[in-house]
Amino acid sequence: MKRDYFEYADIAVTVCGKDGEILDMNRKSVKTFIKPGMDSIIGNNVLDCHPEPARSLLDDMLRHPRTNVYTVEKEGLKKLIFQTPWYDDNGEYAGFMELSMVLPEVIPNRVRAPKK
Repeated sequence: MKRDYFEYADIAVTVCGKDGEILDMNRKSVKTFIKPGMDSIIGNNVLDCHPEPARSLLDDMLRHPRTNVYTVEKEGLKKLIFQTPWYDDNGEYAGFMELSMVLPEVIPNRVRAPKK
């Protein structure tokens, strides 16, 4: 049995196919992106959920897979957005996933020495 470790995690996980179709969302993603009156956006195209210039960037990422990482501040919360390609069991590009997490105001940075 394979467990879904992300379903109850405090991080929004959204998975899209290479055509932009939203395939899956965990509970945090649903809570974050589903607005009142909406049932679901699974099956919708991720491009339709974004205004320019984000739409064009995502369109290009779908056609030219690469990782995109940035922070955004919205409603007083700073979030880390990590968008990265995912691959099927045959190693073929299958789409991308977005992980969105709220960042604390202060984040320690620990520099670790390499093992000797």
